[in-house]
This record gives sequence, C-alpha cells and structure tokens, in this order.
Amino acid sequence: MIWLTWRQFRTPALAMLGALAAAAIFLVVTGTQLRHSYDSALASCGGQGGCGSAMSALAAHYAVPSYVFSALLTAVPGIVGAFWGAPLIARELEAGTHRLVWNQSVTRTRWLMVKLLAVGLAAVVGTGLLSLLVSWWAAPIDRINNNRFIPLLFDARGVAPLGYAAFAFTLGACAGLLLRRSVPAMAVTLTVFTAVQLLMPIAIRPHLVTPVRADVALNAAAINSARLIGTTGRGPDAHFEAELTMPGAWVLSGATPAINAAGRTVTMGQTCSAAARADWTSCVADAGLRVPISYEPADRYWTVQWSETAFFLALSAGLAGFCAWWLRRLT
Repeated sequence: MIWLTWRQFRTPALAMLGALAAAAIFLVVTGTQLRHSYDSALASCGGQGGCGSAMSALAAHYAVPSYVFSALLTAVPGIVGAFWGAPLIARELEAGTHRLVWNQSVTRTRWLMVKLLAVGLAAVVGTGLLSLLVSWWAAPIDRINNNRFIPLLFDARGVAPLGYAAFAFTLGACAGLLLRRSVPAMAVTLTVFTAVQLLMPIAIRPHLVTPVRADVALNAAAINSARLIGTTGRGPDAHFEAELTMPGAWVLSGATPAINAAGRTVTMGQTCSAAARADWTSCVADAGLRVPISYEPADRYWTVQWSETAFFLALSAGLAGFCAWWLRRLT
C-alpha cells in the first residue's frame, strides 16, 4: 500500500519539493538582506531609544512582502486540502480503482489510513517547513511590531500552520468520500476551511486559554497608546470609555467604561471640574481611574499556538475516524 500510494502521489510530492526549494532560496536571500538592513539600522541609532523611527521605517518598508508571505502561507493549507485531500478518495471512487485494492488482502480501513497518513504527513511536513522559513524571514519585523497575536500573522507563524494543514487535508478527504466527486469536494473544502479560518480568531481562539484579567490605570501613557478613548454621551453625565493596548499582548476586551477606586463607573461631572472639561484628557489622566481588561500576555504566545494546533489535530483525528467509519458502510 505504501508503494502504491507513493506511485499515485509522486507527481504532487515532487512538485511540492520543487516549490519548497524555490521558496527557500527566495526567502533565504531576501531574509538575509532584511537582517542586514535591521542590523545596520540598529547600529546607526546606537541601539538606544532613538531607534524607534528607524525601526518603524524599516518595518514599513517590508510591510507589504511580510503580509504577502503571511497571506500566501495562510492559503497553503486550504490549497493542500482542496488539491491533495479532496481527490484522494473521490478520484478512486470516480474511476472505480478502489475495487481492485479492496478485492485483495488489503482492508478498507488500512487502505484509507495508509493514504491519510502518508499523504497527510507530507502535507503537514511541507507546510511546517514553509512556516519555518516564513517565521525566520519575518522575525526582525515581528520584533519591531511586537505583536505576534495579529490574526494574519499568528496564522502564518510557529506551529499553528501544521494543525491547519492536517485539518484541511482530512476535511478534503472526508468531503471527497461523502460527495464521491473531486471538483465538488474541492469547492466544499475551500469554502469550509475559509469559513473556519475566519471564525477561529473571533469565536474559538479567545477561549482556548483562559485570559488574564486586570485593572489598568488610565494614566497618560495608557491614554496615548489606546486604540480608542472617549466619552459615552456629552456633558457632565458622560462616562469615560477606553480600548487599551498592551505591548506584545493580545487584548481581548473592547471599549470598556473606566471605574474608580471603588469599582464604580463615574461621570465626567463627578471626576472633572467644569474648568477641566475643556482638556478632558489631562483630567482623566489625573483622576486615578482604571479600565478592566482581559488579555493574553506576550509570554503566552506559544501556549496559544500549541493549544490551537492541538485543537486542529483533534479535529483532524475526528475526521479521520469518521472517514474510516463511513468507508466501512459503503457498499
């Protein structure tokens, strides 16, 4: 079975190796140039606080290729699932070649598992190597931006793409087994995988690891770095509201009303004098208010990565088990 699977899969495997080799050459060459630019910019500013503008300019210069590489890597698991997973069983059922194998000593379960493990492992390893290359290439830019939890970047870094590749591949195999047609199975695989990728950072990822909850002081530094700060309403009855950021962390809470030391929301009239309301930013900074937030600290990046990878590997195992159960029901 392994030899037969290799004979059927060798052309896509060799194409994958060629694409990986080309991507490796390009990413190593341009990544070396990026590192040289990063080291030069760091040396020119002495590595002190004045490096902010130089680093920002470097990150802006490489922003487009960074997002392009990340977007391409995010699309690779879906492509693997559609073009490798979906035809894996559907093509055999369409052509009727599965009967030749099933009439031999090979059981249906063994036939399926060898295909899933051999081709699926190649898909996961290929995606993992590409993720390693892109993560290495983008490391200086990620160090400057200091926020690896951004959805597109998170999906294209670390070990998460391995879970996506395993899930997309087994999803494609299940779609092919159920629909018994390659083209419809490819379309369903791409549609479902895209929907899951869009849903993941919104509805699933925030619940994989219990977030940290804290009250952050609404001082001048927090106000200057906030994504959003303002008042709900107008006049003395308005409440202060802020959506804060934390360096390197993933802030899950959105715009939240500020509270005082007693844990109660306060109005502008209770906090600021009438004369201070013209400059309400300074008034808020001096009022001793806090904003309750929930967040994933920067040091939990790999915890979230491994949790999400385990989540998709579990889905893949469930899909593979379903395929084995469904295959035994086929007449």
